[in-house]
Amino acid sequence: MSIAVERTRASDRAYATLLDEIQSGVLAPGTVLAEVEQAARLGVSRTPLREALQQLSADGLVEQQSPRVTVVTDIDADDIRALFEIRRALEETAARLAAVRGDAALFTGLADEFARAGASLDAADGREDYETLIARFDRAVDDAVANDYISSALRTVRTHLVRVRRLSRDNPVRLAESVAEHGLIARAIADRDGDLAAHATHVHLRKALTSILESLPADS
Repeated sequence: MSIAVERTRASDRAYATLLDEIQSGVLAPGTVLAEVEQAARLGVSRTPLREALQQLSADGLVEQQSPRVTVVTDIDADDIRALFEIRRALEETAARLAAVRGDAALFTGLADEFARAGASLDAADGREDYETLIARFDRAVDDAVANDYISSALRTVRTHLVRVRRLSRDNPVRLAESVAEHGLIARAIADRDGDLAAHATHVHLRKALTSILESLPADS
């Protein structure tokens, strides 16, 4: 194995670990990621660590304060509003395109699964199953759209959404509404109704943003 390949794999491992820790809150906003300490903690040399930090910086999850000190970025209400502005543009477009290009049978099946998910949210693994279903729906939309530029932009947005969802408190009523909203979007895509798919996505995101902002601590 070449040194370059080994370094790339080390960089990928470091990136994956740091990404998970930032998204889960283990590395809270404002945490200093000193190069020497992080390289030792993650068991990598400083070159792959720098590459991992550069990728996280490109994602907007960290910012460099000095040549050797990087800090986890903060996220507040203004950041969330800005995130949803681009999310609405991307997801409404994606839903409209998926209605034209997607496999109707696949989205009919997903719509049926959302209908069943709404009845099982109170189960022990109901929330986890729903999040898995959401991820499958997102992949199905990405595959249907078949536009690498849109998919790449959405991946960046979703990276930040993990942090946003962690900041907001659980709301069982809103969760049930979200299941129904996703079901409507999936059904509209299956029915080749691009206008309804885009509109249902718009309503879903507007309600999601309102719920998240209302659940944030007062000082966010």
